[in-house]
Amino acid sequence: MSNKPARTPFLSSLYRQYLDNQDSGSLMRKVSKCYTPGTLERLASHPKREVRRAAILALGFIGDYSVNHTMGRALLDDDRTVRLLAENGIRSVWTRAGSKSERQQLGVIIRINAAGQYQEAIRKASVLIDKAPWFAEAWHQRAVGRFNLKKFAESIRDCHQALEINPYHFIAATSMGQAYLELRNPISALESFRRALRLNPDLEGVRAQVVRLARMVEDK
Repeated sequence: MSNKPARTPFLSSLYRQYLDNQDSGSLMRKVSKCYTPGTLERLASHPKREVRRAAILALGFIGDYSVNHTMGRALLDDDRTVRLLAENGIRSVWTRAGSKSERQQLGVIIRINAAGQYQEAIRKASVLIDKAPWFAEAWHQRAVGRFNLKKFAESIRDCHQALEINPYHFIAATSMGQAYLELRNPISALESFRRALRLNPDLEGVRAQVVRLARMVEDK
């Protein structure tokens, strides 16, 4: 039996190059040439934190929705950098479900919501949901539009559905908590914020809300 230490994957070298040059395009090309998403998912559980960092960074760039579970688990990694990379990367992964056309439709909805055209975003999200009801991010984007139009109960229902489809969607859990606050339901808001923290413990703003609401509920 050999006592030689396990060889560090080539992925670590690619990661160090990326840290030096910040060239994400080059990283994506080299990783795609050398690794499959399945291999990257296995490396995301590697004992060395640098390898886990590299794997999660790469999955955030090239992984589709099938890597959502791996990215979601990485939100609870012992290493803070892995967690941060997972938080950034998983948001992109959520948009990569479905066909090319459906992803393009989602991109339009996200841009329209960002521009404050909430009614149109809701309309387009509803069309996409009818076509692809399993697309969790479509439900969440409709929830965003409805929240901003003060349709809080409807927004909550959409967030619930997003979480049913994608149980790692900490943003939907947070949005649901905010909507419950608008409806003056601190107990349900507290439950939603706690759910978001269980998914992503680094949400410091949510943590502050949990502390505040827990005190409020206890004082009643």
